[in-house]
Amino acid sequence: MNTELIVFIIYLSFMVGIGLFFFLRSRGGGEKEYFLGGRKMGPWVSALSAGASDMSAWVLMGLPTAIYAAGLGQVWISVGLAVGYALSWIFEAPRLRAFSIVSDDAITIPQYLTRRFRSKSYALQVTCAVIFLVAYTIYAASSIKAAGSMFQTVIPSLDPSFAMYLAAGIIIAYTFLGGFSAVCWTDFFQGLLMLGALLIAPIFAMNMLKVDAKTITEETPAFFNVFTSWQDIVSGLGWGLGYFGMPHIIIRFLSVRSQKAVRRSAVIGISWTTLILVFAALVGIFGRQMIGLDAEIVKNERVFITMVRTIFPSVVSGILLSAILAASMSTADSQLLSAASAFSSDVYKPIVRGNKASDREMLWTGRMVVLIIAVIALVIASNPDAGNIMSLVSNAWGVFGAAFGPVILLSLFWKRLNFAGAMAGIITGAVTDILWLILLSKPTGVYEIVPGFICGAVAAVLVALCTKAPSAEVEELFEKGANYQEID
Repeated sequence: MNTELIVFIIYLSFMVGIGLFFFLRSRGGGEKEYFLGGRKMGPWVSALSAGASDMSAWVLMGLPTAIYAAGLGQVWISVGLAVGYALSWIFEAPRLRAFSIVSDDAITIPQYLTRRFRSKSYALQVTCAVIFLVAYTIYAASSIKAAGSMFQTVIPSLDPSFAMYLAAGIIIAYTFLGGFSAVCWTDFFQGLLMLGALLIAPIFAMNMLKVDAKTITEETPAFFNVFTSWQDIVSGLGWGLGYFGMPHIIIRFLSVRSQKAVRRSAVIGISWTTLILVFAALVGIFGRQMIGLDAEIVKNERVFITMVRTIFPSVVSGILLSAILAASMSTADSQLLSAASAFSSDVYKPIVRGNKASDREMLWTGRMVVLIIAVIALVIASNPDAGNIMSLVSNAWGVFGAAFGPVILLSLFWKRLNFAGAMAGIITGAVTDILWLILLSKPTGVYEIVPGFICGAVAAVLVALCTKAPSAEVEELFEKGANYQEID
């Protein structure tokens, strides 16, 4: 325990040190520097940051445990995520970066959507910001809960509430200080740590089992049944739809320094994510064979933790368990920053201050919003009835994917989309997702993102076709974005 604790302290000190470094380095920088890193991110940092901000603690705790408990019928989540992530980097990333630049250098997703249609109305920005604040608070709660659980695992005598306060305090510290650059660089190192942990643990577990795949399959045939139901397949693949509208992930597309770097980032990011998802599934498979089904492990989502502590000495287990902290923190920091940028840039600056806020004022407004959202997320995470890590993530993931995914894709590839269609798509997608979750998710067994995404896309198209076509200026902007070229 003491050895693991020392490893944790060294790791966390390093993360906070990165935040302090970028705070000192970027003093005097403006809103664009704090929220987008000045569009200067290289391919490796952009790719691993996007991946790490996506793969929160659920990929080390929730997903392996789901497969450990229910079998390979849950692996469709991994398949859906791998396919969705690859498609978002290949088709969405280069166009979104180009369109954000020609849309008056937009630095947030709500800002991009408003400027893409040359609208003077703040309705879309405010709608987006409200969805951001609600969904990100829930999403951040899952990450804080996971980080707190990890602290309590290493220090069993620690009060659960205090463990979450400690985790939230560290995440706030480097996000508050260093902004987007600190978040990206901490995510870069955390992404490497996550990959290393997921590569090492199942390989050693497989070696300890000393049985081949055929023997394992014959012993537990039901566990290895992939085709459990059409609902599992549709819902699992539906997770991939979330990538097209996940603000804290696609904001990385905007930050890459060049179109050439986007292509390099795509190769790195897709490779990293595929490896992460494959080995997360292997943790669940080998964990079941190695440990056997344990109700407590399922309840607390700790198959990876149990496996690591069973196999490795405390120094190594401390490093590998730090990967769970890395996963939690790398997502929570991105969520806090995205929510803060949405409120500061899309509500406070244009509506509250009438575009008269100084760069310094915007920086401190963003920092205060980070603090407020973190406190609310902490309250949610502390509630024992809030749900487990996987359920909190799936709820927030569904809202984002259904609300923003169809509209962003249509804005990049369909010239006829107008402001009214975008508004209709966002609202319909979000409302459908929430109503399906409350009323139909359990009876149908279908993940709410699927009907939400479909209804959002249909609403956007129908309303756009039934209302006035985009102006010549908007159509010209679309052509500029579609044909954007730059010197790398």
